[in-house]
Amino acid sequence: MDRPGVIVPIVASPGELTDFLVVDLSVGLPGAYCAKLFADAGAEVWRVEPPDGDPLRRWRWSGEPTPGDGALYRFLRGGQKSVLGAGSISMEALLQAGDLVIVSGDSPSGSPAELAERLPSTVVVAITPYGLSGPYSTRPASEFTLQADSGALAIRGTADLPPVQMGGRIVEWVGGAYAAVPALAAARQARTTGRGELIDVALCDVANLSGTIFSDMFASLQGRPPVDARRPARSLETPSIEPTKDGWVGFNTNTRDQFESFCLLIERPDLLADGEFASLAVRLARWYEWNSLVRAWTSSHSTEEIVDRAAALRIPVAPVTDGRSVLELDHARARKVFVSDPTGSFQMPRRPYRLAGEDPPPPRPAPAPGRNDDDPRPAPRRPAPTADSGALPLDGLTVLDLTTWWAGPSASGLLAALGARVVHVESTRRMDGARTAGGMFIDRPQWWEYSPFFLCSNANKLGLTLDISHPDGRRLALEMVGLSDVVIENFTPRVLERVDLDWPVIHAVNPRAVMVRMPAFGLDGPWRDRPGFAQTMEQVTGLAWMTGHTEDQPRIQRGPCDPNGGLHAAFATLVALERRDRTGVGCLVEAPMFEAALNVAAEPVVEWSAYGELVGREGNRGPYAVPQNLYATDQPERWLALSCTTDEQFRALAGIIGQPHLADDPELSTLAGRRRRQGALDAVIAEWAATVLLDEALDQLLGAGVPAAPATDPRQGSRHPQMAARGYFEMVDHPVVGRHPTPGQPFRFTGVDRWIRSPAPTLGQHNEEVLSGWLGLDREELAALGDAGVIGTWPHGA
Repeated sequence: MDRPGVIVPIVASPGELTDFLVVDLSVGLPGAYCAKLFADAGAEVWRVEPPDGDPLRRWRWSGEPTPGDGALYRFLRGGQKSVLGAGSISMEALLQAGDLVIVSGDSPSGSPAELAERLPSTVVVAITPYGLSGPYSTRPASEFTLQADSGALAIRGTADLPPVQMGGRIVEWVGGAYAAVPALAAARQARTTGRGELIDVALCDVANLSGTIFSDMFASLQGRPPVDARRPARSLETPSIEPTKDGWVGFNTNTRDQFESFCLLIERPDLLADGEFASLAVRLARWYEWNSLVRAWTSSHSTEEIVDRAAALRIPVAPVTDGRSVLELDHARARKVFVSDPTGSFQMPRRPYRLAGEDPPPPRPAPAPGRNDDDPRPAPRRPAPTADSGALPLDGLTVLDLTTWWAGPSASGLLAALGARVVHVESTRRMDGARTAGGMFIDRPQWWEYSPFFLCSNANKLGLTLDISHPDGRRLALEMVGLSDVVIENFTPRVLERVDLDWPVIHAVNPRAVMVRMPAFGLDGPWRDRPGFAQTMEQVTGLAWMTGHTEDQPRIQRGPCDPNGGLHAAFATLVALERRDRTGVGCLVEAPMFEAALNVAAEPVVEWSAYGELVGREGNRGPYAVPQNLYATDQPERWLALSCTTDEQFRALAGIIGQPHLADDPELSTLAGRRRRQGALDAVIAEWAATVLLDEALDQLLGAGVPAAPATDPRQGSRHPQMAARGYFEMVDHPVVGRHPTPGQPFRFTGVDRWIRSPAPTLGQHNEEVLSGWLGLDREELAALGDAGVIGTWPHGA
């Protein structure tokens, strides 16, 4: 296995999905990234392009024309096949052969529902803005307006500036990963049953789940205090991204220990005396006072010095990078995270997981348009459909879940939603860290049960307390390993090594078990033992560099990198299970959060290394749609999000705002031309917006096909008409916190009414069920374990 300081040489491994066939009819980034995940795992992916080619072939951040295929396209489409013209007889044969068909709505081959009906043994995954049903299903939208409508925009920023989007099209990237996991699970099931599935992914739900830090559930747990529409919902974390002598550095202090270490770092141990600033609420209320004392210290030290000192104190820390500087990180270089494209013309992140210690195969070239038009079409390989048993794709799979916080539990939680039997392990001395978010309810009995992060990420699981540092706890954990198909954890590598529960031990106990390890930075390299959270990943990968107003500083996105890390780990788990099915032996999966984040933050690296273009933050603007921004309307904090992704939409907008002559201006007839004059366009639109009622403006814009949305308050997400119609929020009864709307999954299956079958467990809720029912312990043995503190149902010291 990997050990500290040992860098494993690159050894190309065969793809595990080599006999899976994927047909991609989609348009846009989400479907492309979903297809890439399959191709990188060895699947045969056929890209069906429009007659004039995939628009992404011509994409470049600057909008300038590219000689040949653009670098982002080559990153996304490496190793795939290309055919032109959906709807032909040969295309039907290809669809009939596919295990999976990816769509982004209707296509020349039919609507998603028509495809699913015509291809009953095939999995069809549709990735659309609002989903395939509900009152908003046909509403025009862009990434920006979806962030606004979902509540993922209004949550972020300072009170003196408008709310600001998450940069870099993060919802579309993460949306592709949210499509890939259930698609692979369903496709594996269809290999056995012959029954396909229609999977309906809504990007609006993806934005809410990954970008609102469960604000709606926080509000529900608080009893829905009245919301003052004039009071901004947005806020920031602190400490977070701070100035240094030579740049920016990123912190986060999710725990009390981390905060206390931070006070020592900035040489202010006096702040520990009364502990006032230990509360985020106090730091926000006294923002200027707190920031002045933090920045007085950080601005007098270099980034490198601060990172070294903070890492020694085990504070989550990272330099804040862009597409150029991320390539220079010593950890990325040591792990060979970035590889050259097949032509050697740019750098790109490698596949974000390793199986059995092997690095992924080198990238393959992207196909020319229609390169495979004349290739013979493969024949269908699936069995005849069997009777529908109602089984979920992962029924019969057992997972021992040793994860904590959000990224790891979101991976095991997704496996649980898809039918796996998951046992979540924590201890009374070391509760799952996510439970500490219940601290804002510390005046309530069992406050540790009130964390939305825990409640939302651990539904459908059994809860077991087990102190694995105790000999009896370790022994019982290994007995559980013997019953498990998957063991998953996300500690820093030293934690399981210290209690002798790492891969060689797991493999010896159960050779068929797959072990999934999700350390923040991987199992080797100079940063292997550094802790990391979503904030850390956003700071270090360039995502924060793309987020924030141009007149402000880089800002963290506040969340997406946690579920993103979980998604890539879950996908890698299913790939490893495919390998086990073939070989009969489990393997080690290494799925670092860092590399998962780099993959969805690939564009700045690709742009810099291919074109010398340094991608930065643009506030609420973006290169994909012009004009695009957030505009104040006639009432305070009633923001209008507007985005023109096509020339037709711009012409319609010009008429609505009373400026029809703009549609006749030749320079404004293209996106590149409008981008050169977006400041002037913003001024005209802002003048119009300030005079209109928000609801009336939305009616006009949406009626004309222009993407638009309100900046929805994230504290009221469960009241959103579309999310309610889709059943995205599910009412869940919990034995301690009561009944609350809880976000399920951002995708629907045809025969699944709800994803949450049981609430997140209370601490140690299923100790007896698991230890007696599964392992055969009697009451006396349970009592002895309780007396020794190995198990329990109450936190130590509470």
